[in-house]
Amino acid sequence: MRKLFWLRFLRIGVSVFFLLLTSLIFLDPAQWIPHWFTSAVVWPQFAPSVLKFTVSVGLAAAGFILFTLLAFLFGRVYCSSVCPVGTLQDIISWLRKRFFKQKPLKYARPQNVLRYVLLALVVISFIFGTSLLVNLLDPYSNFGRIMTNLVRPVFLAGGNGLATILEKNDIFWMPKTTFKAYHLTSLGFASGFLLLIGWMSFVRGRLFCNTICPVGSLLGLFSRFSVFKISLDKVACNSCGHCSKVCKAQCIDVKSKEVDFSRCIACYNCLDACPSDGVLLSLKRDPHLLVSGVINPDQNKNRRTILKAVMLITAFATTRSFAARVTGGEKPTEIPEDKNNFASPPGSYGHDHFNKNCTACHLCISVCPTHVLQPSFLQYGLHGLMQPYMDYHSGFCNFDCTLCSDICPTGAILPILPEKKKLEQIGIAKFIEKNCVVYTDNTDCGACSEHCPTKAVDMVPYKDGLTIPLVDEKICIGCGACEYACPTKPYRAIFVEGNLLHIQAEVPVHDEIVIEETEEDFPF
Repeated sequence: MRKLFWLRFLRIGVSVFFLLLTSLIFLDPAQWIPHWFTSAVVWPQFAPSVLKFTVSVGLAAAGFILFTLLAFLFGRVYCSSVCPVGTLQDIISWLRKRFFKQKPLKYARPQNVLRYVLLALVVISFIFGTSLLVNLLDPYSNFGRIMTNLVRPVFLAGGNGLATILEKNDIFWMPKTTFKAYHLTSLGFASGFLLLIGWMSFVRGRLFCNTICPVGSLLGLFSRFSVFKISLDKVACNSCGHCSKVCKAQCIDVKSKEVDFSRCIACYNCLDACPSDGVLLSLKRDPHLLVSGVINPDQNKNRRTILKAVMLITAFATTRSFAARVTGGEKPTEIPEDKNNFASPPGSYGHDHFNKNCTACHLCISVCPTHVLQPSFLQYGLHGLMQPYMDYHSGFCNFDCTLCSDICPTGAILPILPEKKKLEQIGIAKFIEKNCVVYTDNTDCGACSEHCPTKAVDMVPYKDGLTIPLVDEKICIGCGACEYACPTKPYRAIFVEGNLLHIQAEVPVHDEIVIEETEEDFPF
C-alpha cells in the first residue's frame, strides 16, 4: 500500500528522535539539561512507567497507559518508535544490510512458549517483591546501562580532551567532568547485553523483542486485539516475498498469506516494499468468524484465555560542595568496617521500596554530581544486582542535592524537597577509635567533623590537648561526608551504617554566635 509509505518515514523520524534524546540524558556531563526535560523524555518508557504507576498513581506515571491504548489501536508502536533498544537493533540490522552481503530475512515460527514464560516469570517475581528480572530484561534499563558504562566514559574523555584544548586557547566555557562508575558487574553486563542484541539483530532482526523482551511480549498480547492491523490481501498478494524480506520481526508468512500481528513491531517496511498493494493496514475482520457472524467456540475460548492474562497483568500494574581530601593516616588500619547494610538514596524510603521498584537504569548514577551513587554487586543481595547504592568511598551525598529524586523514572526514588532531605536519615555514622589517626598517629585530624553538614560529628577532648570525634546519632543523616573525608586506609575510622528504613533525624541545635556591641565604628 504505497500511499501509506509516509508511515515508515514518520516511524524512522520518531525513533531517531527518541534515541537521540534518551542518549542525551545519560551523557549530559554537566547537568545542563533541566529536570523537567529529562522526566519528559523518560515518561513514555514502558517498564519504568508501570513501576512508577504502582508507587504514585498520576499523569506523571501514565506513559505506559498511552502506549497500551496505542497497542490496542495500531499494535506495538512503542517497540518501533520509542524503545531505544529497538532503534539500536534497527541500526544494527541496517548496517548488516548495507555493508554485509547476507541473505534477506524470511518468515520464522514464533517462540511463544519462551516469550510468555519469561513474561510470566517477570510479573510473578515482581509480585513477590523482587525486580531482579525487570532489571535484567527491561530494554530501557539495559540501554541506560550501555550508555552509562560503555558510551559515557568515552564521551566524557573526549569532552575533557576538548576542554583541555580550549583552555590552552583561553576558552573556559566547557567544564571538565570526572567519572567514577567503573564497576565490573555493570560494565560486564552492559557489554554482554550489547553483544547479545548485536548478534541477535544482525542474524535475525528483532529476535530479542519477540523472544526475550517482556515489554514486547506484553504489548504483543495487546496487539492481538488491535483495531488496525497489517494483513495480506489474499487477492492482490502474489506471494512475491518482498514484504517478508524487509520484515524485521519475521512475522509475515507469504505462503499462507498470514501475518502474526503479535510479533509485528509496526515498522511499516512492508507497506513501502509491496509492489502490488497486497499489504494492507486497515480494520481487519477475524478470519475465524463464521459467515453467520457467530464466533467459533474454540476461538472464543482461546480469546477468553488471552483476555484473562491481559486482565491479570493490567491488575498487577494498577495495584501496586566539598573540600579536598585531607592527608594523614599513613599507618594501615587493621579493624574492618563492620558495615551490615549499605544506604539507599534519599527519597527511596528504604531498602524494600527501593529494591522492588528500581530497574537499575543508572540514570541517577549519570546525574549524581558527587559520584556517591554507584552500581551495586551484592550490597543489597542478589535481588538488588546493579541497583545504585551510596558508596561513600567514591563520594558523599551533597546536603542540598535532590537530583536523583528529581529524575528517577520508576518512583524507586520519590521526589523530595531539600528541606525534608536535610533531615532524612538514610544511615548513621559509626566511629572506630582504634582506626582514627588521632589514636594511631597521636596527631590532630578532625576531617570528619569539618565536613559534617549537621555537625553530628563533633570533636571532643581526648588527651594531650588532642580532640577525637564523637557521633550524635540523633542528628546524623548518613550523608557519608565523614566517611569520604576520613584519610585512613584501608579501613575508615568512621563509616555509615545504612538504615533499612529511612527515618527523620532530629533538627540540629547549634550555639548562637554572640557578637559584642561597641560604640566605635572601627574598634580595631
